Amino acid sequence: MDISIIVPLFNEAESLPELHRWISQVMTTNGYSYEIILIDDGSNDGSWNWIEKTSLTDPSLKGIRFRRNYGKSAALHTGFEEAQGDVVITMDADLQDSPDEIPGLFSMIKENGFDLVSGWKKKRFDPLSKRLPSKIYNATASYVTGIKLHDFNCGLKAYKLEVVKSIEVYGEMHRYIPYMAKQAGFSNIGERIVQHQARKYGVTKFGLSRFIFGYLDLMSISFISRFGKRPMHLFGTLGSLMFVLGFFVIALMGVYKLIRLAHGVLIERITQDPYFYLALTLMILGTQLFLAGFLGELISRSATERNRYLIDKTVNLP
Repeated sequence: MDISIIVPLFNEAESLPELHRWISQVMTTNGYSYEIILIDDGSNDGSWNWIEKTSLTDPSLKGIRFRRNYGKSAALHTGFEEAQGDVVITMDADLQDSPDEIPGLFSMIKENGFDLVSGWKKKRFDPLSKRLPSKIYNATASYVTGIKLHDFNCGLKAYKLEVVKSIEVYGEMHRYIPYMAKQAGFSNIGERIVQHQARKYGVTKFGLSRFIFGYLDLMSISFISRFGKRPMHLFGTLGSLMFVLGFFVIALMGVYKLIRLAHGVLIERITQDPYFYLALTLMILGTQLFLAGFLGELISRSATERNRYLIDKTVNLP
């Protein structure tokens, strides 16, 4: 099979018939063998009824329905597990992603050898209140992850099948699938300018809060990818530095008092100096961070996937 098209959706009954016709037309025109996997993320507007009815006449259409709304990451993860095509295309169901872009994305994977290609909606029809935070967010994400993409949030992406089978999308981490792919060893990541269309039916399911949560998710995935299997490297280093700094300050205060006493100068007790308590606090926090790193190491070494590595190729092995 050439292509698996995964479409997460939530209350998009009005747009589904047009989206289905559009995808089918593009696939037929280009002679692709394909499957369309629609993930109904707990819709209550009749979306699932349409999927059930249409699947009776279109064997390429597959549907999965969640009992409740779990979010886009859960839908993509489930779709990735079911996908069988050599190239996996993800797109939104609101008709803002154009199926006409599929041949170009497919070509970049199959002919140009990219592991992943992300769409870039260079010209957007969203209001400035949405475009400006998006630009700031994407610039930050690009800097932190080291992946030069202009639009991390674009739902229109293409992947090699082995990429989606090698990553686990959870929580709200769908924004950072390119970073997950990079951490899994798929570093040939490209970008393609795609057409953005104004929403035709319904209302957007995402608000400005996604940018706030996006930054929190960025911090989480960055931390986990760098220190998930070696927490002592972070907590132990910080804890040791804080403890040594606090100990050095207290020792310096003690030496200073002894020198002053040797010269016959009476000074107040060390415990009356506020710097003593600041230094003591540093030592306590340093000890706690060190212990946190130690406990993290114990948990990491007990994890079932502590020695799970992605093997690319082997020679002369059974």
